[in-house]
Amino acid sequence: MKSNKIRFDQNVCTNLSRALKLEWLETNGLGGFASSTITGLNTRRYHGLLTAATRPPVGRVLMLSKLEESLVIGDHKYDLSANQYPGVVHPQGHNFMVEFRLDPFPVFVYRAGGVEIEKRVFMLHGENTTVVEYELRPLDGRLPVDSALEVRPLIAFRDYHSTTHRNNGLDPDVKTAGAVASIAPYHDLPPLFFSHDGELQRTGDWYLNFEYAVERERGLDFQEDLFNPLLLRFGMTGKRTATLIASTGPHDPGAAPSMRAGEIARRRAIVDASPSSEPLVQALVAAADQYIVERGDLKTIVAGYHWFTDWGRDTMIALPGLTLVTGRFEVAKQILNAFAASIDQGMLPNRFPDAGETPEFNTVDATLWFFEAIRAYLQYTGDHAFVRDTLYPKLKDIINWHLSGTRYHIGVAPDCLLQCGEPGVQLTWMDSKIGDFVVTPRSGKPVEIQALWYNALCIMQDFAKEFADGHLAVFFEEFAARTRDSFNAEFWNDEGGYLYDTVDGEVHDGSIRPNQIIAVSLTHSMLSMDRARQVVEVVERELLTPLGLRSLSPHHPCYRRRYEGGVRERDTAYHQGTVWPWLMGPFLTAYMRVKERMPEALRQAKEWLDGFGSHLSMAGLGHISEIADAEDGHQPRGCIAQAWSVGELLRAAVENVYEIKNDSVRGTSNAVREPVLD
Repeated sequence: MKSNKIRFDQNVCTNLSRALKLEWLETNGLGGFASSTITGLNTRRYHGLLTAATRPPVGRVLMLSKLEESLVIGDHKYDLSANQYPGVVHPQGHNFMVEFRLDPFPVFVYRAGGVEIEKRVFMLHGENTTVVEYELRPLDGRLPVDSALEVRPLIAFRDYHSTTHRNNGLDPDVKTAGAVASIAPYHDLPPLFFSHDGELQRTGDWYLNFEYAVERERGLDFQEDLFNPLLLRFGMTGKRTATLIASTGPHDPGAAPSMRAGEIARRRAIVDASPSSEPLVQALVAAADQYIVERGDLKTIVAGYHWFTDWGRDTMIALPGLTLVTGRFEVAKQILNAFAASIDQGMLPNRFPDAGETPEFNTVDATLWFFEAIRAYLQYTGDHAFVRDTLYPKLKDIINWHLSGTRYHIGVAPDCLLQCGEPGVQLTWMDSKIGDFVVTPRSGKPVEIQALWYNALCIMQDFAKEFADGHLAVFFEEFAARTRDSFNAEFWNDEGGYLYDTVDGEVHDGSIRPNQIIAVSLTHSMLSMDRARQVVEVVERELLTPLGLRSLSPHHPCYRRRYEGGVRERDTAYHQGTVWPWLMGPFLTAYMRVKERMPEALRQAKEWLDGFGSHLSMAGLGHISEIADAEDGHQPRGCIAQAWSVGELLRAAVENVYEIKNDSVRGTSNAVREPVLD
C-alpha cells in the first residue's frame, strides 16, 4: 500500500490562522465521530473527542469535548492544549507543536522541557470508543526525574447540534472500579467510561466561555461551558507511555496497542483493495469507508460530517463510488435493501431525522437516482436474483406511482415528462429554504429530473427484457421515446446552445446551471452527440472551477461570489453560484464522453483530478468538502467531509478518466448497456 500520509510541520502548527482551517476526522462506522483542528483548539460546536451515535447512525451526543494536557517536570509545567476564550487563546500549547500527521489517524507531536510527546487519537470501528495514547521520548536519552503527564477531560454531554452551559442539573459523581472511572452527569444520557493507566483525582470544575470561531462566523451560538470531573496523572518514572480510552463501555487500557494494530490493519486492508495504486484513488477509497455506517442490521451512508445524517438523494448518488468502485458489493446490497424497505407512495425518503426515526419524503430526485444506483449495482455484481426478486417489484411500483401521481404533485404530464412542485416545498437537490421561502423552487419540470426520469425508463426497459417481462419492455421503450422527443422539443435553448434549467408551462428558465450536465452524464441520454458537446462546452465555460461546478453562472443577476455570513446570507448563496465538488463527477463523465477520450482531453481530466489531490490537505484532511466559494480562491465551505463529493469524484476517476477495471467485479449483465447518446 502506498502511504497517503498528510503531514504539517512546526511552521504550520504554530500558525493559528492557517492551522485552525485544517481539521481532522475520525469515525466509528456507527455515525459517531471525533474531530478537531490540527492544534486541538476546537473551532466548532461539532468538534470533540467522542461524539457517540446512541441510535446508530443518529442520536449523536457529544460526550467528551477535549482533554486539557500538561507536561510536568519538577516545578515546571508545560500546558499542551489550546482554547479560544473571549479575546485570548489560552493556553497556547500549539507553540510546543512540531508536527501533525494523519498516518492513518491523527498524530500530534510536541516538544517541551527536553521531552518529545507523541499523542495518537483513533476510534474503534463499531464502537462509541476513542483511544488516546501518549508516548514520551527524551531528547537527550533519558526522561527527566519527577516527570509526569496530567490530563483533565472536559465533558459536554449534549446533542451535537447544541452547546452546553454551567448548570445545577449535572451530577458530578465519579465512580471508580480498578482502572476504569465513569460519570453519568444526566439521567437520560449513557455514562462515559474513562479506562486509564494513571492515578485519578476527583475535581469537579466548570471551565467557562469557550468560543467557537466558525460558529460565530455562521451566525450560530458560539460559546460553551465544559465540565471537568477528574484529573488523571501519569507518572513517567519507569515508563514512557500513557493511555486513556473514552467510551460508552469499560475497556482494559492495556489492550490499547492491540486495538491500534487492529484498526491500522483494518484500514490498510481497505486501501489494499483499492482498484488502483493512483494516490488520489487510494486516498478517496480510504475516505469512502468513513461514510458507511450501520442502520439497524443493514448499512447506510452518512451524507457528510459533521452535521448530516443519511439522506436518500446523497446516498444513491454516492453509492456507486463509495461501494461499487471499491468492491464493497455486500454493503451496496444492504444499503439498497434498507432504502427499498423505506419506500412509501413510490418515493424514497429524503432523510432520516436525528430527532426520530420517521423519514421525510420531500424529494423528487432521490427516487430516480435509486434506479441508477441499482443499474450500477447490477453492472458491477451481476446479482440478477437480488435485483429481480427484491428490487424490480419495487421499481415497478415506483413507476406506477409516478404515472398516477404521488406527493407534492409529482407525476407524469401529458407530454410524458415528469412534473413536480407546490408552493413552499423544495424537491430537487437545490433545496435551500428559509422559513417558508424557497430560494430555488424550480417547480414544473426541472432539467435533471427529466434526464433521471428518462434514464429510469430505459433501465426499466432493460430490466423488463432481462426478466422476461416482454409487454412492459415494449411499454417502457415507447414511453421513453415519447419522453425523449418532448424533452428535446421543450428544453433545447437553440439560441444559447444549452438546456433550459426548468420549464414551467410557457416559462422557460434560461439560467445557466449545472443541472443540465446530468442530461449528458447519465447512462441513457436524450441528447444527440452534437447537443451534448454544446452543453459540456457551456458548462465548462460558465461553471467549471478547480473544485467543481458553480451552481449558477457568474453572468446571472442572482449570482453570489461567496458563501459566508449568517444563516440567511449563507442559505441564499447555497445554490446561487456556490461551487459543488460532487458535480465534478458528472462533469468528468460527460466531458470524457463527448471528447471520446482523446489524448488532450485525458490530459486535461487528469490535471483537474490533480487539483483535488491538493484539496485533500486543505480543509477536512483526507476528504472532499461539501462546497466552496464561487470565486476569491474557492475557499472550502460547508461540511468538511461530504459523501457524494468523495463518491462521485472516485467513481468518475476510476470509470471515466483512468478506466480502471476492478478485478473483483463478478460479472456484467446484458441488461446493462454502454452509455447511449442518441
